[in-house]
Amino acid sequence: MTPSSSIAVRELPLFPLPEVVLFPGRPLPLHIFEFRYRIMMNTILGSDRRFGVLMWDPVEGKSAMVGCCAEIVQFQRLPDDRMKVLTLGQQRFRVLDYVREKPYRVGLVEWIEDHPPEKDLHDLAANVEQLLRDVVCLSAKLTSQDITLPDHIPTLPTELSYWVASNLYGVASEQQSMLQMQDTATRLEREMEILTSTRNHLAARTALKDALD
Repeated sequence: MTPSSSIAVRELPLFPLPEVVLFPGRPLPLHIFEFRYRIMMNTILGSDRRFGVLMWDPVEGKSAMVGCCAEIVQFQRLPDDRMKVLTLGQQRFRVLDYVREKPYRVGLVEWIEDHPPEKDLHDLAANVEQLLRDVVCLSAKLTSQDITLPDHIPTLPTELSYWVASNLYGVASEQQSMLQMQDTATRLEREMEILTSTRNHLAARTALKDALD
């Protein structure tokens, strides 16, 4: 993923979303109905189709300072100037300052990336993928449902770490922490901890279910 220009700092329209964390390479469908964001979408559709998604914390009453740039890849206009858009996560960014508040917030942002790894991470990534498959298999057995993983899971460590983090539902604060990490190994290791705990929990429940059947 590369930013839309070589400039390291730029102004970016910002879209805060409660409990939503977007990662690079991941899709995010949106239904745009608020007036200010209808204005935003119509404006950016006339430029580079990019805006920043920031997690809004309703408890703290503020947005995170690290988010992910979203690019509109499809859109559909609805009655009353509402809109359905499909976006795709691009580059991560950090908000340096806010340059405008109305009609929608615009921030001065800098792009951020993971630091180059100090060691080969393919074995770590393979372990995370296997844990993920174990969790899916146990979930399917426990619920008696046909649960499968998509055919094309990313294999590169950084892209896999984003994919796994984006699929950790219901833990937005944990996802935000992973989005802010700039070390792929640290992100994968945290995902290993979460998946190992989940696998062990599911394995215990599955064993109990088998014993009672």
